[in-house]
Amino acid sequence: MMNFRFAITILSLFFLSTFAKAQYTMHKMINVGYVYQNQSFGEIGGKLLFLKNDDVIYRLGGSALMGSTHSKFAIMPKLQADVLLNFEKNVDFYHSYYFLIGAEGTNKYVAPKVGVTLFGLLDLTAGYAFPVGDAELNGKKLKGVNVNFTLNIPTVFIHDMFK
Repeated sequence: MMNFRFAITILSLFFLSTFAKAQYTMHKMINVGYVYQNQSFGEIGGKLLFLKNDDVIYRLGGSALMGSTHSKFAIMPKLQADVLLNFEKNVDFYHSYYFLIGAEGTNKYVAPKVGVTLFGLLDLTAGYAFPVGDAELNGKKLKGVNVNFTLNIPTVFIHDMFK
């Protein structure tokens, strides 16, 4: 558990130090999705999106993974950090997709991931999860292939719908 906290602290310091160099705009988002990590989970949470220009975007988030393992309902907290990259210039539909590189961690596993995102709103990522120590969820070890499908909803859209 100590290694997990140390890794999250280092990752957070890295991202926060990059934000100290220039003014970044921050946007809040709500995310819902599906996660396959040696079993199926639903995901709901929030993310903060930081950008200076549209070429490189940073996202930090926290969410809850909910699912059933060995017929027992379980909830796991999840922290994640992503970098969205798109250096394509002079196109008609400017920056419609981004390449995504990131990592996610729970109290049971840590998973680096890669993928694509459409407008930063719809993510499809894959990676490989490494268990944290001997951690198990209701007797099941969460390791191996990790697949995420996530919808990110900016809170500005929600606010504008109810005006």
